[in-house]
Amino acid sequence: MFELPSGAEIQSIIAALKTGVGFFMPEIYLSVLFMLLIIVDLAVKGRKNNLLPLLAVLGLAGSFYFIYQQHLLEAGEIFFGMYALDGFAIFFKYFFVISGILAVLISVADDQLNRHARSMGEYYALIVAMVIGMIMMASSTDLLMMFLSMELVGLTAYVLTGYRKDDPRSSEGALKYLVYGAVSTGLMVYGFSLIYGITAQTNIMKISSELALHGYDPLVMMLASLLILAGFGYKIGAVPFHFWSPDVYEGAPTPVTAYLSVGSKAAGFAILMRFFYVAIPHGGEPFQDIVGIDWLMLLIVIAIASMIYGNVVALWQKNVKRMLAYSSIAHAGYLLLGIIAMDALGTQATLFYLLGYLLMNIGAFYVVIMISNRTGSENLDDYRGLGKEMPLAGAALTVFLISLVGLPPTVGFIGKLMIFSALLAKGSVYIWLALIGVLTSVISLYYYMLIPLNMYLRESNQPVEAKAGTGMAHKVAIAVLMLLTIYFGLFFKPLVDFAKVSSSMLGVTIY
Repeated sequence: MFELPSGAEIQSIIAALKTGVGFFMPEIYLSVLFMLLIIVDLAVKGRKNNLLPLLAVLGLAGSFYFIYQQHLLEAGEIFFGMYALDGFAIFFKYFFVISGILAVLISVADDQLNRHARSMGEYYALIVAMVIGMIMMASSTDLLMMFLSMELVGLTAYVLTGYRKDDPRSSEGALKYLVYGAVSTGLMVYGFSLIYGITAQTNIMKISSELALHGYDPLVMMLASLLILAGFGYKIGAVPFHFWSPDVYEGAPTPVTAYLSVGSKAAGFAILMRFFYVAIPHGGEPFQDIVGIDWLMLLIVIAIASMIYGNVVALWQKNVKRMLAYSSIAHAGYLLLGIIAMDALGTQATLFYLLGYLLMNIGAFYVVIMISNRTGSENLDDYRGLGKEMPLAGAALTVFLISLVGLPPTVGFIGKLMIFSALLAKGSVYIWLALIGVLTSVISLYYYMLIPLNMYLRESNQPVEAKAGTGMAHKVAIAVLMLLTIYFGLFFKPLVDFAKVSSSMLGVTIY
């Protein structure tokens, strides 16, 4: 006969539900915000209404409360081990919400996007949906959840990339993004199937236990790691999975480009670190035994290729957005160096670098939007003389570019210093990696400084049309980003401490 649960059992079920809801509360809140934005858009109508971006910003900011409450919860898993809550996941929840807020702000600033897009209603809802997907990517501890969260981010990104239907470049970028995304996802899923075939598990911690207990075929593991890296490498835009980046970055609306360059890239690094740190073993010192090649050696090759290719090809770019696209490929290489260190210092350096990259890259694209509003162009030659005409924008862009190079006194300098220090602390075999990172940073100095050179030392050959100036709110936002880039370059301890606390990850002990 069917027996009703006892009072103690009911209390246990209620407690489990409360814990589950607490673990997933920010995602539930953001899902409600997503639906609310769609409903408000249908009710209010009117593309030029400021209610939707205001609601999106306030709604995203409201999620900080629920994320902050999760600091009080113990680290653990929900949904039968498919989803985790730990310091690592909480770090990226803050990161993605901040990137979403900045994406909404710079979208409001982009005159071309607001002028030419037929409707901006679902645009802000899609940004929120992408935030949800990226948060789920960083928290996934199961192969199925990893795949579903990546697809949520991918499908949303395809729509946002092609949002300007009147621009052929936008449609071309979205199509290339979709094609490359489908291929890379197929390769990744095939790699997942090999891992499942070896272990009969989809939870990454159980996969690790099975591999440690029963061993594995090195050739099959190498093939699986390579295929999975194809999926993750596509998300972070690293060589040789970078082919979509230049055309997508150039064709997408500039706010979407900025969002992809920071948010989507960070989500790719989050899922890469969680998967390879926890699930897949590695053979120790990668340079000592080339025959025993593993995923760590693959990352080394990808990092070197990304740093060299991204910086060298960027030298010949005349479109600023395309130049920043190739530079983002190089920055993927620098971030991989922190992962290659495979220790606490390397992990902290990677998280710190992502925080700095958020400030300086979003700031750079913010200024690019302001200049595009004034000149109607993203060509490097059209930046001539703008330092005098747009003094705040010129000064801020110069600071952001100096930070991207990695020069003091900016947050970019501290980020690269931490990554190179983590490599040097590993021993002499890693010195060459740090040296390549330094030399490629020197190369980046040339093409980054071409922009201030044109803005301050070259006169414009064409008369500037009288256009509306930058709004005060946008000037304040740019100034704040610029000051934060310098401030955290001088007083970086709060970010370092935050990165240190956030490096704790379920299923792995990082020494």
